[in-house]
Amino acid sequence: MKIIEKLRLYLETTVFNYYFDEDRQGHEDVLKLFEAVRSGRFEIYTSDLVIRELEKAQEPKRTKMLSLIEDYKPKILENSSKVKHLGQLYIENGIIPASHLFDSLHVAIASVYELDCIVSYNFHHINRNKTRFMTASINKEEGYSGIMIVTAEEVLSFE
Repeated sequence: MKIIEKLRLYLETTVFNYYFDEDRQGHEDVLKLFEAVRSGRFEIYTSDLVIRELEKAQEPKRTKMLSLIEDYKPKILENSSKVKHLGQLYIENGIIPASHLFDSLHVAIASVYELDCIVSYNFHHINRNKTRFMTASINKEEGYSGIMIVTAEEVLSFE
């Protein structure tokens, strides 16, 4: 049994958005999450896909979100053939629509790299019960662990 010393979190694109969206419920929790990261409580990861999505944002928000990557230095995970295969299985099984390929790949990246949680505010395709339950089943069939999909508030309350 693996003992978790420090949770390893995959920060999906919406987390960077929520950092600057003061009107959104969850904004304060995202700020607290980044404070906890700075204090060393969590290890953070993101991906080249997140960076590509952030680069599409309009200025000045784009620069601000990308500056979080520079400031907090999450480990950047690469999209691989294993990730693409797992993400495609999520789509083929109707978990995430094909039109939202990056959403399936975010879950697949966190699964393939064996991270503990995905922090996401994408309640349409990622952070929802269907995705949690069905990706766990596919992951098990493919030899991967299930992945916890949570909000910043949920990960902060994890003790």
